[in-house]
Amino acid sequence: MSEKLPRGIRNNNPGNLNYAGQPGAHLETGVPHPRFAAFPTMADGIRALRDQLLRYGERGLTTVRAIISVYAPPSENPTGAYVYALCSHMGVQPDTVLDLRDPATMRGLIEGITTMENGPGHISLTQIDQALRAAPAPPQPITEA
Repeated sequence: MSEKLPRGIRNNNPGNLNYAGQPGAHLETGVPHPRFAAFPTMADGIRALRDQLLRYGERGLTTVRAIISVYAPPSENPTGAYVYALCSHMGVQPDTVLDLRDPATMRGLIEGITTMENGPGHISLTQIDQALRAAPAPPQPITEA
């Protein structure tokens, strides 16, 4: 039955983040071409997505268009449709500057991205809120890529 779940849900990685040595994660297994991180818990995967979005912000990527153009590049995704859907979900324009340290903004981004990556109904707002409350965002800017 778990094979029918989206890959990001099976990997506790609702953002489908590529494996890059994230703390506690390992390279996914059981697929022909592994590339995504697998996290111990869904909360860990949600926090890893939050941390990646904060890293983008520190690099000056602070609009939905800028974030998604890197996160879901046109070489792999229908980026324009992704931007449109995420903006519609968040109620912002593609070039609206976002405050990524604002909890409501981060919650909206995470909810929208996890829905785009896995389809609706897999990650709840309660799961997102609990994961983010359990480990607040780092207070210092994140400078690593």
